Amino acid sequence: MKLSVAMITLNEERILEKTLKSLKDIADEIIIVDSGSTDKTKEIALKYGAKFFQEKWKGYGLQRNSSIDKCTNEWILNIDADEEISEELSRKIKEIKESETDKEVFEINFSSVCFGKKLKHGGWSNQYHIRLFKKDTGRFNTNEVHEEFLTEKKVYRLKEEIYHHSYISLEEYFTKFNRYTTEGAKEYYQRGKKASNFQIIFNPIFKFIRMYIIRLGFLDGIEGLMIASTSALYSMVKYFKLREMYKNGSYKK
Repeated sequence: MKLSVAMITLNEERILEKTLKSLKDIADEIIIVDSGSTDKTKEIALKYGAKFFQEKWKGYGLQRNSSIDKCTNEWILNIDADEEISEELSRKIKEIKESETDKEVFEINFSSVCFGKKLKHGGWSNQYHIRLFKKDTGRFNTNEVHEEFLTEKKVYRLKEEIYHHSYISLEEYFTKFNRYTTEGAKEYYQRGKKASNFQIIFNPIFKFIRMYIIRLGFLDGIEGLMIASTSALYSMVKYFKLREMYKNGSYKK
């Protein structure tokens, strides 16, 4: 079996090389669909033999599907530029490639690394997402954010980890924060969802309590407090932007 890696990028020079290095023992092909990088993303991608395409941003689901469509091999590993394959997962994928398994879809264990620390609590680690599959087994939905892979096949679980290097610094966090909250508000607008005062005020409070207290985020120290606080703010700003779209008629595709 041969494996294609499908990836989407936008200004990923800080982490892309580390990601591509982690793929060297398993990838027979690397497909990257870029949405307009202005840094060294393309240079790094070509250094590692990736096939590099540039396309207008279509939303996460459609962009992922575009990268998958360009793959020429039967097996697909779909990862992001800030996701690093652990050595254990690399060995496991090699085993799958070399076997004659009838399993076709796998979900993989994700662990988040935020502000230089691997988070063990708060709901940011030990999350499973479908990322390894045969090409004809499904598609990502068309959500602009929070996209997911839809399949009718049985999904098997791999406990070996992908390290998601979510955010290096608060500066980087808030750079992405603005983009993600806008896209999240657009998705809600398209679904006809409204921003009530209750959601604006209490959703962030509930989110902080759930992450920091119920899911034991406080055990991750200051980093746990940082991510719980900023996640609560994320929820509030997303609903503020949604409210603004209705009030000012400012929604744009």
